Amino acid sequence: MAEQHAGARDPITVNEDPDQHAELDAPKGALPAREGYRMPAEWEPHKQCWMGWPLRPDNWRNNAQPAQEAFAAVIAAITAFEPVTVCAPNLAQVKVASAKVPKGTEVLCLYQNDSWFRDPGPTFLVRDKPDAPGEREIAGVDWVFNAWGGLNGGLYKDWHNDDLIAGRILRMERVKRFKCDAVLEGGSIHTDGEGTLLTTEECLLNPNRNPSMGKEQIEQMLKDFTGVQKVLWLPKGLYADEDTNGHVDNIACFARPGAVLLSWTDDESDPQHARSVENYNYLIGQADAKGRQITVIKLPLPPPLHYTEEETAGVKQVEGSAPRKAGERLAASYVNFYLPNGGAVIPQFGGEAAEADARALEVIRETFPERKVVGVFTREILLGGGNIHCITQQQPAISTA
Repeated sequence: MAEQHAGARDPITVNEDPDQHAELDAPKGALPAREGYRMPAEWEPHKQCWMGWPLRPDNWRNNAQPAQEAFAAVIAAITAFEPVTVCAPNLAQVKVASAKVPKGTEVLCLYQNDSWFRDPGPTFLVRDKPDAPGEREIAGVDWVFNAWGGLNGGLYKDWHNDDLIAGRILRMERVKRFKCDAVLEGGSIHTDGEGTLLTTEECLLNPNRNPSMGKEQIEQMLKDFTGVQKVLWLPKGLYADEDTNGHVDNIACFARPGAVLLSWTDDESDPQHARSVENYNYLIGQADAKGRQITVIKLPLPPPLHYTEEETAGVKQVEGSAPRKAGERLAASYVNFYLPNGGAVIPQFGGEAAEADARALEVIRETFPERKVVGVFTREILLGGGNIHCITQQQPAISTA
C-alpha cells in the first residue's frame, strides 16, 4: 500500500452504523451454507490482515505503551508477507500508530472498545465462481459480540463499538454481510476449509453466550453460517484462559486437513496436563468431514507464566472491568499464532520460557516446512489476555492463483 493511504478513509464514514446502509446485506434469514459459502482455512491466500490498536488503561499497563510496541512488532512481522490494515480507536491514536508501524501501512480511525479483532471482527467466507476457475466471491458473518460474557462474566461494561466492528469492516470492503443473531467470537472456532470445524464445549456451551440454545442448535448454527459439515467439540480450552472461557485458538488449531496442533504438557502436576490429555483422547477417536482420522501434533507449552507485581501495578482498576492480579497464571500458548501468506508468526515469551520458545519454533517449522517462521516477543499482549491470533483477522483473497 502506498503511504498516502494511511488514515485516508473518512472516519465518519468508516464509523457509520452498518445497519443504516444495508444494501449489501444478505436478506434476513439467508444462510451462507445454502448459498455455497464456506469459511476458508487460515492457510488459504489472504488479501490482507486486520488489526486493532490497544489503548484501554484498565487492560493494558502503563497507558498501553508497552502493548503498542508489541502490536507494532507483530504488524511489522506480518507486513513482510501481506498488507495489514491497522484500526486505531481515535484520530489521536491514528497518529501514534502511524509513527510506530511500518511505513506505508494503512491506519484507519475505527471506533473500538478494545483491540482484539479476531473476536468481534467478521468471519470471512468464500464461494468459488463457477465461470472463473481460481476466482472467489467474498462474504462475511457479523456475529453478536458481548465482550466474552456480557453481564455474566464479560470483561468490560461497554462493548457497543466492538459489536459494530464486523459490520463496519464489511461495509468498508463492500462485502456481502450475513447477520447472525447468536453470540460468537472468532477465536472460538477454527476450520480446515474442507468441511470440519474445531471448537470447545467450555466456551460455546457457556450460558453467558447463548443460554437459550443447546449443543445441537449451536452446531447447526455453525454449519449454517460457516458451511461446514462436521463440528469437533474439544471438551476443554487452555487452563487459566478464563477471559475467553476457553477459546479454541489457545488450545488447538488445524495444521492441515486431518491434522490438529494441540497445546501440550508432560508435567502431570500441571492442571493443564489433564485438559490436554482429555482433548488428545477425544481427537484421536475422531474423523473429519472427509472421513480422515485425525492426527494430533503435540505443541509443547511454555512453563507456567504469571503476572508480576510490576505488570499489574501499571493497570488501572475500573469498575466493571476484569482485574489483573499479581501471581495469577497467564494463558500462554504457542498455538495462538497467525499464518500470513507464506509465513507463520509465532508468540515468544523469553526469560524462563526461552527453551520452550525455541522448541515451539522447531515444531512449527516441522509442521509448516513451506513457510518462513518468525517469532515475536509478545508477553505484553499476553498480559492483556490473548496473543497474536487474538489480535489478527485475515481477509481471504479473491484469487487463489
